[in-house]
Amino acid sequence: MESTPINRQSPRRVTLARMPTPAKALATCIIGVMALGMLGALGQVIIHDIIPTFYSQAADAETAPPPDDPHGGMDHSPPPQSRPDRGDLFADLSAVENRSAQPFYRQEQFIWTLKWTHIHLFGMSMIFIFVGAVTICLDSGPTLRTWLVVLPFIGVLVDILSMWLKTFVAPAFFWLHVPGGGLFAAVFAYVSLRALWEMWVKPPSTRPDRSP
Repeated sequence: MESTPINRQSPRRVTLARMPTPAKALATCIIGVMALGMLGALGQVIIHDIIPTFYSQAADAETAPPPDDPHGGMDHSPPPQSRPDRGDLFADLSAVENRSAQPFYRQEQFIWTLKWTHIHLFGMSMIFIFVGAVTICLDSGPTLRTWLVVLPFIGVLVDILSMWLKTFVAPAFFWLHVPGGGLFAAVFAYVSLRALWEMWVKPPSTRPDRSP
């Protein structure tokens, strides 16, 4: 006897729109809490780097002695680029003398950077593991979802690399924070807004399922 083939339809891929309401509520809460964390990180950059930098520059211009001040040359305060309250947006770390005779791996700056790295790496990776789980359930093609999963981790690595380079190579590497942080922030914003739209706004899809 010849066996007749059985037509089996591929199982429907789980998308955000097809999730039950409790699952949608959980995904929404995850997105909301992480969005607050992202805003907190942005606030830290503004308060720690941007405001001290430009505010101190304005204050320096206002408090500078006039050219004919006989005591103008007596100001022994550190130059603006070496003041610790200005943040590190334009910090000149090369101007700071290293008076320690210890190897670099025993210096306080190296130890602090190492601690910051592993905390930042674990914390940001956990964020984008959750975001990646949401991304996988987006109603889009596999190529786009793959890039949306991978790109934030690349941004995190660039962000961490910039900390090491600006500290031990040259302060100009601070600007790597911009593409690194901008990359994972942009992906987070796109995935979050699209996920919320698919879960709560987008009408049910009537087109055939996409490939996994």
